[in-house]
Amino acid sequence: MLARRVVAKDLPLLPPGTLTARPIEVVKAVYEFAARHPEVLKYVPCFCGCERPGMNHKGNDDCFVTKRNGNGQVTEWEGHGMVCEICIDVGQLAMRMYNSGASVTAIRAAVDKEFAPPGGGTMKVPMPVHTGKGTQH
Repeated sequence: MLARRVVAKDLPLLPPGTLTARPIEVVKAVYEFAARHPEVLKYVPCFCGCERPGMNHKGNDDCFVTKRNGNGQVTEWEGHGMVCEICIDVGQLAMRMYNSGASVTAIRAAVDKEFAPPGGGTMKVPMPVHTGKGTQH
């Protein structure tokens, strides 16, 4: 059971529980991506409603990470991502695109296109900024 909770040696154990929204290997991969790439997921909205009072998530990163230390290392996971299919699916799309070389701008556009409800209605996540080097973060 403990092995199900290990993401990587340098990261905390996942929250306890046996139910996950997707296969455990997918969940672990998305949690690790969230830990290692906040510069991507902070620009990616979630569409499950977790921005509402009570959860107050600001971006898809918040679906997986609750706390980081001063060096940016994850010290506490958010358990919501373990059981929410939308959170995992948004994070997994971002991860796949990032691993294929897509810019954060392209990732954000793809996530918005795939998951945003008709007529909009998304969490207020800032758009990625232009670096001035011909690429978008």
